[in-house]
Amino acid sequence: MEENLEPNKDVNNEISDSTSKSNSEKKKEPTAERVINMSGNNTNSQNNTDPIVDMNNKNDITAKNIPKPQKELPIEKKPFQEFINIHLIPALKEEINQRGLEINSINLKNTNRPVAGDKCWVINCEIKDTCSFWLSFEKEDISSLKSISLSKPNQNPSIIESFLIDEKRITLKLIISRVIQRLNGQKLIGVN
Repeated sequence: MEENLEPNKDVNNEISDSTSKSNSEKKKEPTAERVINMSGNNTNSQNNTDPIVDMNNKNDITAKNIPKPQKELPIEKKPFQEFINIHLIPALKEEINQRGLEINSINLKNTNRPVAGDKCWVINCEIKDTCSFWLSFEKEDISSLKSISLSKPNQNPSIIESFLIDEKRITLKLIISRVIQRLNGQKLIGVN
């Protein structure tokens, strides 16, 4: 009987060796596999240009290289001249016209500030039969120091007031609302 058991031991050892080898070989397989080419070419060669899929993350590696679309700059971050001429002046015109008033002229110039006389960027607006105002920017930047001067028609301004000095974030709507607020405060464009 012992003779019959000896050959079985050898067979059992061979089987256990082969299963342990196949398990260790399986563990060494790479986790990335080639995507099957839909044209029928399923080769897994090095020259294959199919994208590689990471089976652990389930992500296509080539998808990581797609650039994200750039967000458009807020209008307040655009260059000064563009912000003033394309956004602020037309919006001021629209707001004043909605109140039933007519603008004779409105423009941006790098000129002397009313009353103070220093050189800066000035929006001069003349509202027909109502008033004129000068909105001044110290630098070519909407966040720079600002001032406003008001006067009745055909008169020169005599007072210069600071404008939006406590605001951390300057926006188009904020500038327009504060200009209208100043004009209303002086009872130039409506009842207080």
